[in-house]
Amino acid sequence: MPRSNPMAGIGLKVASVAVFLSMASLIKGSQGIPPGQLVFFRSFFAILPIVAFLVVRREFVQGLKTQRPLGHLWRGLVGMGGMGFGFFALTRLPLPEAVAIGYAMPLLIVVFGALILKETVRAYRWSAVAIGMVGVGIVMWPRLSVFAEGGPTNAIAIGALAALLGSVFGAFATILVRNLVQTERSATVVLYFSITCSLVALVTMPFGWVWPTPQQFAMLVGAGIAGGIGQILLTESYRHADVSVVAPFEYTSLLFSIIVGYVFFRDVPTLEMLIGTAIVVAAGIFIIYREHQLGLERRKARAATPPTTG
Repeated sequence: MPRSNPMAGIGLKVASVAVFLSMASLIKGSQGIPPGQLVFFRSFFAILPIVAFLVVRREFVQGLKTQRPLGHLWRGLVGMGGMGFGFFALTRLPLPEAVAIGYAMPLLIVVFGALILKETVRAYRWSAVAIGMVGVGIVMWPRLSVFAEGGPTNAIAIGALAALLGSVFGAFATILVRNLVQTERSATVVLYFSITCSLVALVTMPFGWVWPTPQQFAMLVGAGIAGGIGQILLTESYRHADVSVVAPFEYTSLLFSIIVGYVFFRDVPTLEMLIGTAIVVAAGIFIIYREHQLGLERRKARAATPPTTG
């Protein structure tokens, strides 16, 4: 489908951000549920809207076809690690802080892209990554500085580290997806990710799963369905507009998280969180801008290169 409707792409992206934040809020509200169990509900019930969407589009059979089952397994394991750490962080940190530390992921994608995929990263983007990680450090420092005090503050510090680890795993999973989509459909990647995480999460059952209350069960099912819907909206946003157009709107999640965190969890953003997040967001937007500019330069270079004849 041609990318001819940027406003539709932006609208779908913002909708996906809102739905994913709703998912995170439901996860945060499910206090007392182990991370492995959270991952299972998020992944298993996400399958329902994804399958329904594929059936409506008559792409379900094609979505099941894969040339790289081991690639999907590896991506699922790494993605599950990111999801597990991220969910643990949500249960320990104020919602805006968990979201802010998660902004480290786009910065780490640049690093892993250079190290693993051998992508060319020049001084401008390396500088943006370094500055952005300073911003992440500013957000995390008040939590980590009390690590040695023990008690509740210790748990919060561990939550901050878990949020950062979730970003590391999430960035690595994104690199794996970049490799997978060279031969696999996007629908296939999304579907097998949810299936893999659901099955692997069952392995954690002997390590402390609990019987959820009716309210917790409703929240967990809602989180899973929201996750599936959010993935669909996100995928559809890229059908209508380039990544460079819609990606900056990921940062609208900060505003949503501050509102939701205050209204439902009485989370009040700290000055350090706001300053650090502003730095991270600025760095992230600059990286998106640079990648867009480099993409334009590559297209111009290809257009200027005369075709060769054999």
